[in-house]
Amino acid sequence: MFELKFNTPSAWTDAVMEKFDFFLQDHAAAEKKAASMAISMLSHYQDKSKLVRAMTDLAIEELIHFKQVLKLLTARDITTANDYKDLYIKELRALFRHERQHVLMDRLIIAGIIEARGYERFSMVAEALPKGKDKDLYDTIAKSEAKHKDLFIELAYEYCDKDEVNARLEELLIAEAAICEKLPFTGALH
Repeated sequence: MFELKFNTPSAWTDAVMEKFDFFLQDHAAAEKKAASMAISMLSHYQDKSKLVRAMTDLAIEELIHFKQVLKLLTARDITTANDYKDLYIKELRALFRHERQHVLMDRLIIAGIIEARGYERFSMVAEALPKGKDKDLYDTIAKSEAKHKDLFIELAYEYCDKDEVNARLEELLIAEAAICEKLPFTGALH
């Protein structure tokens, strides 16, 4: 449906593979936060039945992903880590417009962009992993993220003017690319 404006370089994957245990901890935290975001959306927009159904399904799916990553951590005898503020997410959230008529649109578009970045990066992790269950899991998670990115934009089209969504999406994609260009590769998802 849309393409990111910044392509993550292979140096990011190299950092992830060097610190794969840390990446798993960060990935688990990201799945928890994604489930929480979906629950927050369905709670705030109870009058939007399509959104409520979609966010309910999404929250469940994100918790399943969390459980799958937790299984990988447990197999490596690694605990989950304390959640920390993700600078990428913090900078994206700073782009939210706070006027009532724009809040839902921005939340949906930014969520779609985050899912698109997850699709790109989980695909890179899957490609870097050797054949086996871990690779298969990351292939599956990447495919889910691709569906999620489209879901959020479809919901934006459902509840907002399509031309306004497209214009705002373009603005936010440019801003997200600038954010990605300046962030260091730490072995984390973002």
